[in-house]
Amino acid sequence: MHSLAFPLLVGLIFVALAFDYLNGLHDAANSIATVVATRLLSPVKAVAFAAFFNFAAYFLTIAFPSLHAVAETIGKGLIDKNIVTPAVIFGALGGAMSWNVITWLRGIPSSSSHALVGGLVGAGVAHGGMAAVKWAGLNKTLLAIVLSPLLGMMLAMLVMLASSWALRRASSGQAERSFRVMHLFSSAAYSLSHGLNDAQKTMGIITVLLYSTGYLTGPFEVPHWVAVSCYVAIALGTVTGGWKIIETMGSRITKLSQHQGFSASFAGSIVLFGASVLGIPVSTTHTITGAIVGAGTARRASSVRWGVASNVVVAWIITIPASAVIGALFYLVTRLF
Repeated sequence: MHSLAFPLLVGLIFVALAFDYLNGLHDAANSIATVVATRLLSPVKAVAFAAFFNFAAYFLTIAFPSLHAVAETIGKGLIDKNIVTPAVIFGALGGAMSWNVITWLRGIPSSSSHALVGGLVGAGVAHGGMAAVKWAGLNKTLLAIVLSPLLGMMLAMLVMLASSWALRRASSGQAERSFRVMHLFSSAAYSLSHGLNDAQKTMGIITVLLYSTGYLTGPFEVPHWVAVSCYVAIALGTVTGGWKIIETMGSRITKLSQHQGFSASFAGSIVLFGASVLGIPVSTTHTITGAIVGAGTARRASSVRWGVASNVVVAWIITIPASAVIGALFYLVTRLF
């Protein structure tokens, strides 16, 4: 016997896909900030380019099913899946979407991933108390808040150093042409890794909803139709684009050359692919921001606008608690009906 009427289940799935769409819109800047800032691609071409590779991540998971580890972390690794109810899912999505809209309107590149984590934990605690939290999974995610931008920054600096040495004998014109081509490939890799990590968060939410309502049984596994739907939704969101955030990510933190753009997107893709393999729902926003700062610092520390970067850090710190509070409130609203 299913514990949720089918029309309500469909409605919640559409809300989850709406979050995924908003995630793509909110995080579009992550995928295309460097290619837009360096004028490698026009904004319109850049969003189409990023959306294509966001969706292409689906085929990567077909070839390597183990890459669905992030969906498992979201679905059963943050709160006890046995206490998950449709009201908890609604609260989680309400908290995450509300925080995304607030930060999007203000042009703040906060993390959609951590907004969802916060919303899920807040709604879960409101429903089942602190015992509902699975601390091992949550602590892993919280640790990634600190490590992902630091790793992105350090890797970008290393890539800058290694690529400068590799092309030390090239003329400035040859180096520029080489970095333009490498930048395009690294941006494609970043968009692929962005789609891979971010779309899975919504997959985890929908899948645990299906299990909790009795529509799925057996081992935790993401259905193909859920995966396709989530990749389509995030790709459509990316096409829509988040232009205010693109400005912050692409030019307000630091001015980028093709060399720096390549280094930032390549370093970011390494971090995201690694996180996906480990099943960590890492923030793509944190990662690329750290990488952009690293690429800028490698050239000249004074070229980075540290005031803008520090404002981004403040948004990182408050995202999980803010979305958790909002998620708990959305859950409590459902108790009135």
